[in-house]
Amino acid sequence: MYEQLVGEAVGVPITGWEFAWLDGRAVGSDPSWSYPELARPLLRRAGSLLDLDTGGGELLVELAPLPKHTVAVEGWAPNVPVARDRLTPYGVEVVTELPGGEEEFDVVLSRHGRLPAEDIARLLKHGGTLLSQQVGSDDLADLNAELGAPRPYARNWTATEATAALETAGLTVTEVREERPSLTFHDVGALVYQLRAVPWQIRDFTAERYDRALRRIDALIRTQGHYTVTAHRFLVQATRG
Repeated sequence: MYEQLVGEAVGVPITGWEFAWLDGRAVGSDPSWSYPELARPLLRRAGSLLDLDTGGGELLVELAPLPKHTVAVEGWAPNVPVARDRLTPYGVEVVTELPGGEEEFDVVLSRHGRLPAEDIARLLKHGGTLLSQQVGSDDLADLNAELGAPRPYARNWTATEATAALETAGLTVTEVREERPSLTFHDVGALVYQLRAVPWQIRDFTAERYDRALRRIDALIRTQGHYTVTAHRFLVQATRG
């Protein structure tokens, strides 16, 4: 059974940031706020939008209708054609580098993507808004410890550090929230898929390399019915004066 679950998870193709394969097999990691619900009112008033690290464009499709001038940035090569196929019908330009201009966008979004404060300040129009949900540096750190892997992030990345960077770049931070929700796996295959989908969590991850620790977690799931770890999310909203 262990071999079947892991083999299935290893064989599933992964494109974009689509996690539907985990439905019912991994539950949680979402904070109490809804990022799409916070973003929609901003877009209704916007004539231009920049989405950083759009993945496969899943979020932008969820947020449609979009501003007439919408640009999505995606730097991970496997995601670029996925994003273009999904977003072109919505009139969205998908690029691989940050735009080089200034004061181009009413809204900048970044969900689980980078947060280049100086570039965001440069690209926002006066009165424009940044809305970002970030994965903090404590994300699933207990999972890494259980597997005997290094911590996922070399530096601290919390709402405090993000707020300081944005304010240094000249933005005014208007809202900050930070939570550590639970993420529960109901089978070891879901855990393997998660680690394949977010390769920065354990950079040398393969099921073979971590076989012994994965079997230990598998046995725990069979005894308790689940394996729960702690996620780390924070939200920041800022404006350019």
